[in-house]
Amino acid sequence: MSSDILEQNEIDALLNAIDSGEVEQETIQGQIFSRHRRRGEAVEVRPYDFKRPERVSKDQMRALQTLHESFARNFGAALSGFLRTIVEVKVANCEQMTYAEFISTLPNPTSFNLVQADELEGQMCLEISPLIIYPIIDRLLGGTTQDLFIPQRPMTLIETKLISNVTKRGLDAMSEAWSGIRQLVFNISATESNPQLVQIVPPNEVVVVVGFEIKMSNRAGTMNLCIPYNVIEPVMDDLAAQSWFAVSDQTRSAEIQDRISKSISRASVEVSGVLAETTMTVQELINLQPGDLILTEKLAIQPVVLEVEGEKKFWATMGKIKGKRAMQVMDAVRPGQRPLNPKPSPQSERN
Repeated sequence: MSSDILEQNEIDALLNAIDSGEVEQETIQGQIFSRHRRRGEAVEVRPYDFKRPERVSKDQMRALQTLHESFARNFGAALSGFLRTIVEVKVANCEQMTYAEFISTLPNPTSFNLVQADELEGQMCLEISPLIIYPIIDRLLGGTTQDLFIPQRPMTLIETKLISNVTKRGLDAMSEAWSGIRQLVFNISATESNPQLVQIVPPNEVVVVVGFEIKMSNRAGTMNLCIPYNVIEPVMDDLAAQSWFAVSDQTRSAEIQDRISKSISRASVEVSGVLAETTMTVQELINLQPGDLILTEKLAIQPVVLEVEGEKKFWATMGKIKGKRAMQVMDAVRPGQRPLNPKPSPQSERN
């Protein structure tokens, strides 16, 4: 019985013969088997890896990338205000892979956070690289991050508490970005330093991984959001580009209007009452002495003008409450209404 195993010198001789052209390489043609007879040249054959099935369409992947680009802008703005320095967050990639492939690319230790939403089943993963975590912590503690050493160890309890303020702002920005599709409130259920110890889905399960790049002054790092397909499967139909953009504008406009109204309602404004107005020459103004009287054309029983930040807004009457001067609002100043000819008040009509 002859052996099919070649020795090393035979392998070298065969490789040299192929390189020199003495031996032609065989072209392997695969046969196409089909129930319907057709010519093999007209059939388009594409490679398909059963270990990495594409369950999310290209349109849905583009919608996910656009959605998280909005998240990256909001998160970068929130971090810039929180850290008092310019922080840039942008989407680096958005792709499908298996959960095992995603875990194998992560460093150990790292900041591995399990994220869940009450409206969705299952959990997502938010991983932040230590290359940007420790500069953020150093910045929060008053450091300059110039000669910072990145330790190869899990974060302490104090460091975890500090970085939770960052992840909380990230989840708020994520909720705002997803509000165009569905109102979701994200929260962190657990934190781990070794990603190999966490298995939220089977290793062959398809996940969508959105990679981000975070830059802060002279430091940079990565952040990865892992979304299992079974988590976002209920909202996949809403990820169609047309419906997503349409719903996003309608939902966000009401939220933005409500947010602006609440912010403006807390602002302080200056309110002043104008008793009367008159004109005089510069010479009369120079000759004013203590005890002189300034006559106006306005009656004492007529209402005064109430100005808000210099703008005439209301008619009011003068009075006293608990020994202090006060003004009671009667009516709003109408456009084009002359201040000296206001709408007569009920009290003046009775008098």
